[in-house]
Parts: sequence; C-alpha cells; structure tokens
Amino acid sequence: MSMQPNGRPLIPWNRGRVIGQKLPLKLRDIFGIRVRLQLQRRVRDLALFNLAIDSKLRGCDLVALRVCDLAREGGLGTRAQIIQRKTGKTVQFELTEQTRRAIMDWINRRSLTREDYLFPSRQRPETHLSTRQYARILKRWVASAGLEPSDYGTHSMRRTKPTLIYRRTHNLRAIQLLLGHTKLESTVRYLGIEVEDALALSEETEV
Repeated sequence: MSMQPNGRPLIPWNRGRVIGQKLPLKLRDIFGIRVRLQLQRRVRDLALFNLAIDSKLRGCDLVALRVCDLAREGGLGTRAQIIQRKTGKTVQFELTEQTRRAIMDWINRRSLTREDYLFPSRQRPETHLSTRQYARILKRWVASAGLEPSDYGTHSMRRTKPTLIYRRTHNLRAIQLLLGHTKLESTVRYLGIEVEDALALSEETEV
C-alpha cells in the first residue's frame, strides 16, 4: 500500500465511489418508477420524471425551464426547443401525451404562469429547483425501483431515451441531433458504444 509522507496510508480519492458513466434506465425501471409516482400522487415528480426522459436535457437546462418554454396557445405543444447552456446551440425535443398531461396537472396544481419556472424551488419560489436537489430526487426514484442509487445520476435521465432509440434503430446521427452534440464521436462515447456493437452492426449488413 502506498504511504503519505507522514507515514499514513494513501487512500485513493475514488475509494468506494462509482466512477464513469451513470447507467440509463431500462423500460421496466421507467414503468416501475412512473407507476409508483402515479399511485403516490407525486404530481411534481411525475412531471419532472416524464419531462426528463422526453427532453433528454442536461440537468442544468431541465431545471431552468420556464412554462413559456413549453406552452403554446391553448396548452402545451408537442415539441419544444431551447438553447443549451453548455454549448449555446439549439436543441429540440418532443413532448409525449402522457408528459404533456403530467406537466399540465403540475401547472394547474401550482397555478403557474407563463413566466414562472416550471419547477420552482420550494425554499425560494422565485428561483428554480437546483440541480443538486434534482439529483437527490432522482436517487429517491431509483431507490424506490429497487436499484442502486450510486449507479444512477441526472445524466441517466438524459441517456435513457437515446439509448433505447439507438438499440432499436442503430441511428447514431438521429441520436446526435436529439442530444445536440456537435461531433458524432461525442455521441458514440456518450452512449458507451463498444466494439461488439460495431461488429454486430457490420454482421447484419450484407454487401
């Protein structure tokens, strides 16, 4: 074992921590968490959970959404677009019917106006939910589904739908656009595509 100059053992900084990409949710996990939130009538959490999966946004962009970012005259649109904080580039995303319904239930519950943050902080309503609090909420979700919380993070929500789409279509370009990545290489790394995936695709292609 390595020792510090003072003679004490040198303990690795990452000892006991899970390092690397956080896991995406599987379909059974999504359904399990969603049903629990519905049964518990966790209106805010259900809206946040559904929107996190549909939007594929980074946590900092998700929590900073305002009602007007999604609202259209007479309700919510089926699509929305925002400018990403990290890249400054515009990204579009879809809003499924169940997500729109959950968001509208939340908006009506809190009587939110167009300029309000969609997920205001409970301590300071004039600000939005923090990314740290979002991360804590997510840990509760995955724990309720019997998953190991340390294996999941806010990027798990961002990766979930793209991973499912990729497994079904193998369309990297589509995933790149959905995630707002500038380079395709970034999408490959983000999805964690391995050599076996590439070989499997090659084997399926006859020329």
